Amino acid sequence: MSVFDEDLFLKGLEQRKSTLGADYVEKNLAAADDFTRPFQEAMTAWCWGFGWGDDVIPPKTRSMMNLAMIGALGKMHEWELHCQGAINNGVTKEEIRAIIHVVAIYCGVPQALECFRAARRVLEEQ
Repeated sequence: MSVFDEDLFLKGLEQRKSTLGADYVEKNLAAADDFTRPFQEAMTAWCWGFGWGDDVIPPKTRSMMNLAMIGALGKMHEWELHCQGAINNGVTKEEIRAIIHVVAIYCGVPQALECFRAARRVLEEQ
């Protein structure tokens, strides 16, 4: 039995490319092998197709939520990637700063400093 839902995958692939950039997504999918491909497909369908696939919350707001949650988790590689995605979805430098302030309040100053470091790298590439 396959849990793969092609329609959800295609919807997710479109949203994932829109947020993270087609080059980045295509590179990740091309690098997937027999070991990682099932996860790449499931993550694209579930996270991006199911999680991002409706119109209830605009992509900009979802990106802002992601930055806060991923910042809280301290997953800085993902935070940096989603910071770029947030900019692609219209999140401004000032909004990123405000999100990091919230991370500082709820997760601590050291974690906010990590977010600022990652944000600086992303913003300098702009």
